[in-house]
Amino acid sequence: MIFNTGAALLDAIVLSVVSREPKGTYGYKITQDVRIALDVSESTLYPVLRRLLRDNCLETYDQEYGGRNRRYYKITAQGQTQLEMYRSEWHEYVQRINIIIEGDKFNES
Repeated sequence: MIFNTGAALLDAIVLSVVSREPKGTYGYKITQDVRIALDVSESTLYPVLRRLLRDNCLETYDQEYGGRNRRYYKITAQGQTQLEMYRSEWHEYVQRINIIIEGDKFNES
């Protein structure tokens, strides 16, 4: 994709992916799910996860899987609030961009 991916968009996508799993999800799965929309590497995603943890939008816990511990990420109440704000902003952003790019209602003013 040729469009720039800013930190807020990455945060919104990661929070959205994590919010779909009530018990949380692990890093590799998050990476795979995010890659449906964006071509990102794990080295790009883990700093996003750390930032969301630091901002209290995510919490972690470890669980044994296949003889090893796997770190799971779960959205917090604060993260859910942030995600709802991102969703609202996203809808408004898309509508405004579509007015320009698609010509929707551009000449009605």
